[in-house]
This record gives sequence, structure tokens and C-alpha cells, in this order.
Amino acid sequence: MNSENTMITQELNTIKKGFQILLKTDEDDARPVYISGNFNNWRTQDKDFLMEHIGNNLYQYEFPNDFDYPKELFYKFTKGDWSEVEIDAHGNRTENRSTKKNSGIQKEYVARWRKNWLPFKQSFLPQVLLISDEFEIPQLNKTRKIWALLPHDYDSSTESYPVMYLQDAQNLFNEDAPYGNWEIDKKLAVMAEYKIGKIIIIAIEHAEKERIKEYNVGNTVLGKGQGKKYIRFVTETLKPFVDSNFRTKKEREFTGIGGSSMGGLISVFCGLMYPKIYGKLMIFSPSLWVVPKLIIDSDNENTDDTKIYLYAGGDESETMIEHVKTFKQNMIASEFVKDKMKINLSINMQGKHSESYWSDEFPKAIEWLFFNSK
Repeated sequence: MNSENTMITQELNTIKKGFQILLKTDEDDARPVYISGNFNNWRTQDKDFLMEHIGNNLYQYEFPNDFDYPKELFYKFTKGDWSEVEIDAHGNRTENRSTKKNSGIQKEYVARWRKNWLPFKQSFLPQVLLISDEFEIPQLNKTRKIWALLPHDYDSSTESYPVMYLQDAQNLFNEDAPYGNWEIDKKLAVMAEYKIGKIIIIAIEHAEKERIKEYNVGNTVLGKGQGKKYIRFVTETLKPFVDSNFRTKKEREFTGIGGSSMGGLISVFCGLMYPKIYGKLMIFSPSLWVVPKLIIDSDNENTDDTKIYLYAGGDESETMIEHVKTFKQNMIASEFVKDKMKINLSINMQGKHSESYWSDEFPKAIEWLFFNSK
């Protein structure tokens, strides 16, 4: 068979097989490559759209013969999550790709991939404002340093924004934090670049040596705590101040509270004690061992559409995964929740009890809690 006949045969085989996407990338690693688009609701880990690794830095995807093509195919490549999406050679976001083909081969190219939402652009960093280094806490007769992270274009905008109250501000964006930090400023910058995540973060510093006591609610294995007073401070003192001084969306569906470890535990209690105030809970690696017989009960009026993002790492402790799964089941079974709450349980079996893993989870939680209506 001559070369011309060979080429014709190959073209006929291609048409018979349907439409293929061939991807070349300069930067490759062990992470798989997925296609996300308007044909699968932009899901990032859809196994039906996992690309085949066919050579060094080379991937292909072959659409099935019965694939129902939209009028125009819009898509992007990811390494399994929007935190690991394709970027250009300079670290910039890439626009959605598109084609009207439904046969033949579409050749594509990706220069680089994000990893853990980075790199970020300085121009999208949130404004970091120190509200006060001695904000009064009348419920505890103390003062506290409290920060606000505002969207990068807050001053030039007239928008109002949802609010997330976070515990342990010392570990959220402080480059000198002894155990690392969540890098929420950098993560918010990347999210803003992608036009998601415009939110106000209120970061409340913990009480240093009295942190455990302040985040402990009632009589527990840690003794008697001051958690109820702290919760009253955040809810009855701090939130009204924030709503009066910033352009916030005040309603419960736009108000969240969260934290990790003991900060996650106190956030659970905030949600249980004030379900009419907090519609979003971001609970990372909560210290549920402190209250092994946690009673989930509340006034369930006006708690429709409450969302809880619950995260745990498999390498944190022998009981962490068991505790969060039990907590989720108890929440689902309780009269307080019934069919009203949505709970997203995220487990990283390699995850440790540390800021770097909570940092990775932060943008996923914010997006799901506030900006994902699916």
C-alpha cells in the first residue's frame, strides 16, 4: 500500500472513531489529566473524560461514538481540580477552549499547570485591614486583634459581599507563623482572577495560652470552657459591627463561620447555637474527641439550605476519619438537619493535621459553600 492510500485509511479510521483531542504539554507529572466542559457540567474528576497518557507529555481523548455533541464544545484541561487547572507559560489563566468539530482530530497545547491554586497575581490580592488590635470582647472581659480581608477591588466597587468568620487568624495569612499558614490571601487572589470567591473574610486571632479554654464549649474532657461566651461575642458583638462598617450581605445564606481543629469545633457549636445566623459552616479536622457525645439539637426554624463543608485527613490521628464520618451521620439523622442541610465530606487519606492541608482545602470549601449552586 502506497503512502497516499495509507493516509486515506488513517483518515477514514479517525472519522470512524469519531472526534479526538490530542494534547501536548511542556510540564508533566504523575497527576492525571481530565477534560471539563459544558458537556459534563464542568466536573473536574469525571472518569468518563479522563485523558489517556500516550507518550512523554502527550495525552489523547477519544469521544465515544454515541456522544451527544453540543452545538459548540467548550472545555478546559485540569489535573483533577480547579486548583490544578491549565495556565499559560507566564502563570496566567487561560480562556475556555472551544470547537464545533465532531470528527477528526483537535490538537491542543498546555504550557503549565496550577498546583494548589498557585501561582497568584499581586494585583488580585485582597486588601488586608486591621480592624483593631484591641477589639473589645465584653462577654469575656478581654480584647483581641481582628482582621478583615476585603476583595481586591473593594474600594472601587459598590458591591456587597458574603462574609466568612474564621478562627485562628495568626495561622491564616501570616508568613511568619511558626507552623505555616493557610495562605488564604494568595488563594483568594487566584479565585478573584477566575471571577469566583469575592468574599469578605473576618479573621479573629486566638487567645494564645487560653485558646483551648476559649474554644472549649461547656464541660468536656478538657474541663470547663468559655466557648459559649466566645460564640456570643462573635455573633452578638462582632457580626453587628462588621455589618455596620462594611458592605456585607447580612442574611444567613451569605454568612459563614469556620476553622480547624479546636477552631473547627467552636465553629460547629456556633452553627448549632445560632442556625438563624450562620448558613455556611467550614469545618476542618474538628477536635470532636473533646465532646464524644456531642448532642446535635437546635431550633430548626429557618435553617433551609444550610451547607457544611467537612474535611478530615487520613494521617491526622487513628480516630479522625471515624469521628467526622460519625458526626456526618449524626447530623443527617438529627431532627435539626433532616433534609434541610447539605453536607460535603472531603477526605484526603494522606492529609496531616497541619496548615498546608487546610490551605489546600480552603478555596474548595469557599467555592462550594458560597459560589456553587449545583
